[in-house]
Amino acid sequence: MSFAPGDRVRWFADGDDGLPLVRYGFVGDEPLPSGEVKVVFDDELRARIVALERLVPVTITSVMLELHGGDLVSDPDLRKGLVHLWEAEAESAGLEVEAMRCLGLGVQESPTSWALAEVTSGGERYVVRAWYAMHDVEVIQVRAGSSAVAPW
Repeated sequence: MSFAPGDRVRWFADGDDGLPLVRYGFVGDEPLPSGEVKVVFDDELRARIVALERLVPVTITSVMLELHGGDLVSDPDLRKGLVHLWEAEAESAGLEVEAMRCLGLGVQESPTSWALAEVTSGGERYVVRAWYAMHDVEVIQVRAGSSAVAPW
């Protein structure tokens, strides 16, 4: 993937505590021959050089939460709050959510996934979903996708 100066990006790595660390920023210059690029992160004044493979472009569908605690989706009241955590993450990524229609306690689409809300961003409609991660049922992921909600 290539980036141009000014592109909004999401950087992810493991923090010192072993937990996932996500930061947002802007590409500051053309990629270097080493496969790295300068990024100015939101909370910094100077650019840092980061590996391209750790960057993804910021879009409504690339903002994803990965949270520990399987009960976050198995407990209906906790599941209901996930959409607001996702919305806060989208805002911190610099995205505008124009409208959101929460789907109550969620619509179960499969034994392991729930549709939580319909959102509009950039004039397009998306569905925010939560599901158990494939690698660990104690980890859940929350992300928007462009597919329609299953009929209910």
